Amino acid sequence: MCRAITLPEAVSIILNNTLPNRPNISRSEFYEVDNHQQTFEYMIDKIDNNAVSAVKDIHENLTDRLQHDKGKFKTEENFIKGTEFSTAPPELVPQLMDQLIGNLNYRLENSHSDDGKLCAILEAYIQFEKIHPFSDGNGRTGRMVMNYSLLENNLPPIIIKKEDKNTYIHILVKHK
Repeated sequence: MCRAITLPEAVSIILNNTLPNRPNISRSEFYEVDNHQQTFEYMIDKIDNNAVSAVKDIHENLTDRLQHDKGKFKTEENFIKGTEFSTAPPELVPQLMDQLIGNLNYRLENSHSDDGKLCAILEAYIQFEKIHPFSDGNGRTGRMVMNYSLLENNLPPIIIKKEDKNTYIHILVKHK
């Protein structure tokens, strides 16, 4: 049975660039942690450039060495595990992503409170997940983009814990 990477194991990967001493840890688990570190560093360097190309770059960095179509929008239908709604058709993804980012930027520019900014960012995150613009890695990318937007607006990042996954899926399904 495979278990999640622990915090000390993640620290070992990030600080020492070493594979933790556990026989059943996979190379892809190592790459997921390593890619998150690289993406977070990229994100911090790119704050103030909230464009579709930045979203694609974040996806490319997060899925480096894990996906053949890293940084490219999906070309086939996909879905969110545990939900019954349809994600956006591939041919609409570029337009929907432009709209999502345009709407988010408009709402952020016209918001006069941190609560208003937080609401705009969280609603954009939910829309991102419903679009599901990439063939895989949408959850990781969406959360990184959400935190990118939070940090860009001087708000603290949000961590969605594994034990909160059912609540998280419920919110995605119920939000219009």
